[in-house]
Amino acid sequence: MSTRQNGRRRPTGPEVPAEVRAELDSVYRSIISRAPEHDIDPTLDRVAQVCELLGDPQKAFRTIHLTGTNGKTSTARMTERLVREHGLRTGRFTSPHLTSVTERIAIDGEPISAERFIEVWKDVAPYVEMVDTSSQAAGGPRLSFFEVLTVMAFAAFADAPVDVAIIEVGLGGRWDSTNVVDAEIAIITPVALDHQQWLGDTVEEIAAQKAGIVKDGATLVLAQQDPIAEDVIVEIAAARGAHVVREGTDIEVAERFAAVGGQLMSLRTPAGLYTEIFMPVYGAHQAHNALLALTATEALVSGGGALDGDVVGAAFQGVDSPGRLEVVRRSPTILVDAAHNAAGARALVDAIEESFDFTRLVGVVGILADKDAETILSLLEPVLAEVVVTQSSSVRSHDVDDLEEIAVDIFGEDRVRSAGRLDEAIDVAAGRAESEDLIGVGTGTGVLVTGSVILAAEARTLLGLA
Repeated sequence: MSTRQNGRRRPTGPEVPAEVRAELDSVYRSIISRAPEHDIDPTLDRVAQVCELLGDPQKAFRTIHLTGTNGKTSTARMTERLVREHGLRTGRFTSPHLTSVTERIAIDGEPISAERFIEVWKDVAPYVEMVDTSSQAAGGPRLSFFEVLTVMAFAAFADAPVDVAIIEVGLGGRWDSTNVVDAEIAIITPVALDHQQWLGDTVEEIAAQKAGIVKDGATLVLAQQDPIAEDVIVEIAAARGAHVVREGTDIEVAERFAAVGGQLMSLRTPAGLYTEIFMPVYGAHQAHNALLALTATEALVSGGGALDGDVVGAAFQGVDSPGRLEVVRRSPTILVDAAHNAAGARALVDAIEESFDFTRLVGVVGILADKDAETILSLLEPVLAEVVVTQSSSVRSHDVDDLEEIAVDIFGEDRVRSAGRLDEAIDVAAGRAESEDLIGVGTGTGVLVTGSVILAAEARTLLGLA
């Protein structure tokens, strides 16, 4: 089980030897002591300087760069799986992590080892320190936590070496530290209001930040968007001479059915129609993510031409998306989902209604204080018989008593309970779910743990998936 340091997950695990675990923990404490990833200083200069000192490792491989408000990590995982199935060596950089920081840097689909994480840190640390010193001398900050991890990912990928890196932004796009890459393909998933304190108060402002990842002459694969966001993104892409492939115009989910353990899809791209593809994840939103991933892979592997349908089918059949409507236990069924904003909650509710037939579903909900708890709980209310509000161990968690008050206004007092600890909340929710199970084997009853990525991660750990 992972442990905690200052409210953040520490990268420990029973499979790592004690001496390696201790050194990894020390490295992680050193990195996490820097400015957190949600506290951005809008410049690419520090990361660019470290990369230059390292010989520009980010130029050693081809890149697919992803941004958007929701669906980035799932789309990145699907894209990586498709690219790897075509015989190319892959690197994948995603955030945040669920259990261990090493998950963020994956090579050939597998997180780098604790030993390798330590080695990469030792390789880049002297150069990070040089830029830290220069920045502080000029009155600026040290590299942030996320900036350091970005540099480490680039270094690990170049050293492997990988053929293609699938890089997910941390926050926004234009000023995100990953944007030092010169990606030939960009993917923008649906854009909505989120992180307004850093990205802007309107969809237009946020869309402009996201569109900042599109490079001159690149291919942009664009999800179906709010028309306002789409106009902004397309205008920016056109100014950069990018080729835009738009969902709803150039590509579509042609057909989709819920299936046992996932869904069956037919996806239409500019190159043709791929039919009867099985993917073992739930929800219409995941099919749309798959469409983006497939289109981007076509652009990378064949220059936009059709791919072998059997290879595509094998890739999608091997897709997983931990912490995204993931069944982590049966009897009662326990689902874990990282939905942490309104758009994520809507997608979650739609997927539950389509793919599961619960007679009684009890929610365990913990939300970060900077999120719109009222909207998230209101969206969840129709599918939940009751809710148990709780909190993760993050220092940013919404106070349980305050969250309970909000929940009572939405659900009514009789449908709301609270627990200060997640393990207690899950136990209470499981008991409440089974309280009306007349058969006694968990049929039709379930627990949904959601509200933040950190809460999802901790639930997975508690339930033995870490």
